[in-house]
Amino acid sequence: MGKEKTILIVDDIEINRLLLAEVFSDDCKILEAADGKQAIDIINSDIEISAVLLDLVMPEVSGIGVLQEMNRTGKIRRIPVLLITAAESDEQLLEGYNLGAVDVVRKPFMTHFLKCRVNNMIDLYRHRNELEEIVDQQVARLNELNRSLVEKLATIIEFRDCESGEHVKRICGLTRLLLTELSDACPEYRLPAEEIENVARASVLHDIGKISISDIILNKPGRLTKEEFEIMKQHTLKGCEILESMSNLLEPAIYRYSYDICRHHHERWDGGGYPDGLRGDEISIWAQAVSVADVYDALTSVRVYKGAYSRETALKMIANGECGAFNPKVLEAFQKIAERL
Repeated sequence: MGKEKTILIVDDIEINRLLLAEVFSDDCKILEAADGKQAIDIINSDIEISAVLLDLVMPEVSGIGVLQEMNRTGKIRRIPVLLITAAESDEQLLEGYNLGAVDVVRKPFMTHFLKCRVNNMIDLYRHRNELEEIVDQQVARLNELNRSLVEKLATIIEFRDCESGEHVKRICGLTRLLLTELSDACPEYRLPAEEIENVARASVLHDIGKISISDIILNKPGRLTKEEFEIMKQHTLKGCEILESMSNLLEPAIYRYSYDICRHHHERWDGGGYPDGLRGDEISIWAQAVSVADVYDALTSVRVYKGAYSRETALKMIANGECGAFNPKVLEAFQKIAERL
């Protein structure tokens, strides 16, 4: 048995509401609103509306006002609205169409044809909404698979490079904290929470290019020679090649952020970094954030070539420029979040 249909009839003239209710009362639940304000209250409630039959000219809030509110809340995409009209101007009807109304029923109407048109539109929207729900579920599943893929790639780095396991998890957390602080403190660097989360997730791939670096260099206990360091620097470009090869497997936002971060997390504010010698805000704010987080975590962690520095010492080294030049605003924000680490 099909799902019960609920039709909302919106008209300030009671007789019009009664006539329309009579048409659909046999197989539909009927709700009525005498003006636009009542209609909006019903539409925004938890009641599942199958269709709205809407008069345009009403006191307080007009039919156009109802459509505008449905656009604001997104309800217009899921509920078909048919305009019931006698003599409204073409301009009003065009505005109604532009705001998402799907049909116009002119008075006087033929009962049988009106019922068929409304029921067909309800069935069409119901099928479309069901398909959208299926697609949303599939997208959510694919996003979860993408998240799993990113985590697995980070795990591969962990096995490949003994200093990158917990490191990438800490970088993710540090990046999230730092960008959140920056967004609050610096309007020019403000990012929506969803974007900050995407950047944090993408940050775990910042060193994926190290997979291509020889173990002899990657895990060398002493200082690298000039030649070895030149090879090590290639991990930024090698990482981008790896990401390019799997671009169709990653969410577009994760790919975009991870590619930029992978390539530019060793760039420096004064142009003294690599591989492109970018300076200042030529470096994206997310790459700048990961860069500071990466340096801080490297300083405070045990590595094959060094012991761990204390938090205070690491912060002083970064602030004094011992690890390269960083954006002063990023450093100020990082000092604030460091107190909470």
